[in-house]
Amino acid sequence: MPELPEVEALAAFLRENAVGRVVARVDLTAISALKTFDPAPSSLQGLEVTDARRRGKFLDVDVSGLHLVVHLARGGWLHWRAALPPAPPRPGKNPLALRVRLDDDSGFDLTEHGTKKGLAVYVVRDRRSVRGIARLGPDALSLSREEFAAILGAQRGQLKGTLTEQSLIAGIGNAYSDEILHAARLSPFKSGGRLSDEELARLYDAMREILRSAVDRSVGQQAATLKSEKRSGLRVHARNGLPCPVCGDTVREVSYADSSLQYCPTCQTGGQPLADRRLSRLLK
Repeated sequence: MPELPEVEALAAFLRENAVGRVVARVDLTAISALKTFDPAPSSLQGLEVTDARRRGKFLDVDVSGLHLVVHLARGGWLHWRAALPPAPPRPGKNPLALRVRLDDDSGFDLTEHGTKKGLAVYVVRDRRSVRGIARLGPDALSLSREEFAAILGAQRGQLKGTLTEQSLIAGIGNAYSDEILHAARLSPFKSGGRLSDEELARLYDAMREILRSAVDRSVGQQAATLKSEKRSGLRVHARNGLPCPVCGDTVREVSYADSSLQYCPTCQTGGQPLADRRLSRLLK
């Protein structure tokens, strides 16, 4: 799933390549991806792209005051095309969900792979009318140390869930939460409300370092290379069974119904493995 660094990079890419262009055509090929009906996607035609910004993990493309808002979910992606084919796309069993053609025949495709569909596209006059944006907490990179401590201190749940709850902290998903917790040397099952001052400081510094480093690596990349750039910077996420690059211990995994987390026992849990189910606690 694209998270704060990748969506920030996509927004920067569109600011560089699409802003100032006029939308010539919008083709919707997957009706299920569109979550609004008024304004219609065709309302964007003839309007100028004036900005592109990130809102949490949402991409917000400003088209002369209308907003094309996209949440890429798990299997969605944005593909920039320097020259789109002249014929409009046909609906069918393919990953293409929506195509935006600009006045120079460049543009972008929104696609989604996989059987579980989560890609969400909104055309709205006010981005705050998108429920997911309206409920966002403060952005992960805007938080002061004191604000971060106040949010964590009020939580009784596990750190993994707290970091990824968008109404508390916006922008962090499954992958970067694993990376942040590893860098902070904290168990994903530890309660946010039970962190010491020193642990809170480690977690805050790790969050900012991991996200800022990922943003620096991502911004300026072509949209096509962002996924591989993300994977290349990961130390524990999606590396189950591989050696931890810090201590050499084997990276372990906790599996859930539709997701998983990865961690290093030596770096994060005092050498103890975590039981591999949703309601498990640290084995003693």
